[in-house]
Amino acid sequence: MSTSPIKEVKPDDPELIEVIDLYQKRDKIYTRAFKGIYRNFRIIGGAVLFILYFGTVWLPWGDRQAILFDLPARQFHIFGITFWPQDLMLLSALLIICAFGLFFITVLAGRIWCGYTCPQSVFTWVFMWAEKITEGDRNKRMKLDKTEMGFNKFRRKFLKHTIWLFVSLATGITFVGYFTPINELVADLAYGAANPWAYFWVAFFALATYGNAGWLREQVCIYMCPYARFQSVMFDENTLIVSYDPHRGESRGPRKRGSDYQAKGLGDCIDCQMCVQVCPTGIDIRDGLQYECIGCAACIDACDNIMEKMNYPKGLIRYTTENSLAGKATKILRPSLIGYLSALLIVSGFFSYTLLTRVPVTLEISRDRNTLYNETSRGTIENVYMLKIGNMDQHDHPFKITISGVPGMKLTEDTEVVVPTGEVKMVPVRLELSPDKITSRNMTFHFKVVSQDGEHLAATQESRFIAPTDPVRLK
Repeated sequence: MSTSPIKEVKPDDPELIEVIDLYQKRDKIYTRAFKGIYRNFRIIGGAVLFILYFGTVWLPWGDRQAILFDLPARQFHIFGITFWPQDLMLLSALLIICAFGLFFITVLAGRIWCGYTCPQSVFTWVFMWAEKITEGDRNKRMKLDKTEMGFNKFRRKFLKHTIWLFVSLATGITFVGYFTPINELVADLAYGAANPWAYFWVAFFALATYGNAGWLREQVCIYMCPYARFQSVMFDENTLIVSYDPHRGESRGPRKRGSDYQAKGLGDCIDCQMCVQVCPTGIDIRDGLQYECIGCAACIDACDNIMEKMNYPKGLIRYTTENSLAGKATKILRPSLIGYLSALLIVSGFFSYTLLTRVPVTLEISRDRNTLYNETSRGTIENVYMLKIGNMDQHDHPFKITISGVPGMKLTEDTEVVVPTGEVKMVPVRLELSPDKITSRNMTFHFKVVSQDGEHLAATQESRFIAPTDPVRLK
């Protein structure tokens, strides 16, 4: 039994207990429309991504669509190349390239990916555009939400949600179309003849798009996206980020255009709140670097417009580095950046070389495990092999089997075989060699399969011919 003194603990006074609610109700963000060079970059980038996403699935390529991930057949068709489960190494390399590419661009230029090319951001901007053309700009939307439901409000809301649902449905159908022929999918969906799983996945991705881009928006970036949480560890003082220049902007305050504001102790920031009103995550960039900032530069465009109207130099909010803001030199080449770039180049080089030298024919050889060799009635030595010829091309091919490396060795079986596309054919092969041609007990030679239809597909594998210990006795 413990002999330590026992201290009586009394609960605190209930009146002094402060209850903290961890749930914070979301305040709806009404973003203001704006113009600027970074907005144009984002529109161009988003348009290119939309064309790629919605276009490639409809682009015909031979007897199928350009990109088709045929899971039942275990074939990934990407334009003129077909990938098989054996090409999993290439897929792994591609994912590694994407990861190192993201790390590299984050160390160099912050969250450029989030602001310009992330699907969540791109679809959110499209949904915000639909919101603007149906309900008006920021002030009109705020006023509309405060009014009672009437014909005008119902009509605008109905149009907005119709556009949202149309884009979402198109997104869902397109996504499923990457895994099943899109022409057949659309026809089956229209006539109610599609597979039940097709309906499920179309509805799932349509609702995911509608919910994420229409309702959740910045909450996906702030609370759900893991990249927002760990990207800060890749930042340093030389990373390009969206920043407000406090040395130039402070102290803030309104003033008349053309007035001598510096005589009043004011900086260039007129405290108009435009940078806050255009921010899709609702933050004030003047409070410094925040993990909610997706680096979209909307605040830069808005601030530059105000600076231009006030006849002030642009760049109060700009892409810059912490070192630059502190008056120090910015180092572009630094160990972390060089490391990510080196890894990116190495893996990209390996991926490119493997892809360019990839031959869609595989050849595997296994020896007969029952006997090392046989002595035939003709007095020759015979070895038996099993060849596995895989045709990973998109067409059937006739292959001819040849051997090389040992003079006098010959095939005793049919040397031509047709392998259908996507199949692996087992071919038993017998080789025989006259005893007077045997030079050692273990002789190395090569099997080779070559297509006979002009496609010049070939694969070579090394193997061994086993002979008796003392072949001289057979002469």
